[in-house]
Amino acid sequence: MAEPAPLPGPNDPDNATEGAGLRKIIHVDMDAFFASVEQRDDPNLRGRPVAVGGSSGRGVVAAASYEARRFGVKSAMPSVTARRLCPDLVFVKSRFEAYREASEQIRAVFHHHTPHVEPLSLDEAYLDVTEDRLGVGSATRIAQMIRQEIKAKTQLTASAGVSYNKFLAKLASDQNKPDGLCVIRPGEGAAFVQSLPIRRFHGVGPKAEAKMKRLGIETGADLAAKDMVFLRANFGSFADYLYRAARGIDLRPVRTSRIRKSIGGERTFSEDISSGSQLRATLENIVDIVWTRVENAAAKRSEDQPPVRGRTVTLKLKYTDFQINTRAKSVAHWVEDKEEFARLARILLEEAMPLPMPIRLMGLTLSNLDRGDATERKRDEAQLSLL
Repeated sequence: MAEPAPLPGPNDPDNATEGAGLRKIIHVDMDAFFASVEQRDDPNLRGRPVAVGGSSGRGVVAAASYEARRFGVKSAMPSVTARRLCPDLVFVKSRFEAYREASEQIRAVFHHHTPHVEPLSLDEAYLDVTEDRLGVGSATRIAQMIRQEIKAKTQLTASAGVSYNKFLAKLASDQNKPDGLCVIRPGEGAAFVQSLPIRRFHGVGPKAEAKMKRLGIETGADLAAKDMVFLRANFGSFADYLYRAARGIDLRPVRTSRIRKSIGGERTFSEDISSGSQLRATLENIVDIVWTRVENAAAKRSEDQPPVRGRTVTLKLKYTDFQINTRAKSVAHWVEDKEEFARLARILLEEAMPLPMPIRLMGLTLSNLDRGDATERKRDEAQLSLL
């Protein structure tokens, strides 16, 4: 287990005042959540490389234990690739009821300390503890208490990041994983961000990273050295986010309610693809990814609430020249099972072929979601998130 962070000092976010416009934000992220639940519940899996998901030829990894990650296995990876990287990999089927039960215990711990909780998924959330329920006052101490309480109640470990905004808190929670705690204090945000490789920035995928490296941007410091004119010329609307992120700036509040209008997923390829067999196999993998997320969202709803359902399936294709083409198909009834979702997705792909050129990205979404009445939306929509 990681050593606890030191108690707050004079420059700690715990001492930031409301008048200074600084918040006390904690980002909590469970360690390999699905796989850890499986290892907790089955002693035979402990210490072994475990993947949650389908083991068939078209299956996909929904989550991987840290033992599996050492071999390069990660979520959204095709099962055949994962098996090739780790021949001893143990596949287990998803058990969303078990994950939901653990998640509800974890959420109860969060709400014991603050009403200001913004869930991102079953296993992570932002907390605003500028004013905490127990009067602890120290965000660092609250993060320590939360991690200890989660371990006591669920036998699972959590990592946490503490800072004065959401962007920095999320970076911090990933800094000392697993079972770690990191604090970024006022005045330290820009220096911390600028010391990081550019790939650590949320939203910077393999293609964006490669483009940045071609432009001489490999670290946060390199990014901070570029002015807005340069960033807009090379990254368009993404430039504003990059400019602020390189300086550790994030003014977003923790939102306890937010409306989710779709659930989706996409894959960016290391090499562009165009053959029919590759396209169809990729589509099946994305179907698995998205439907796992639909089930994940459904698992977070209580039994007396309507299921998560949608009527529109959308296929997104980004060509090698970065042009994007989308096709959508809506039905009069709810798409309530994976088979129908896959069937509609296949129709959309067949309609798009033959492609005018290879693609670098494929994505699917389920939208026109049924979210119940307005009161339900305010209470529940914050719980919808991608894995």
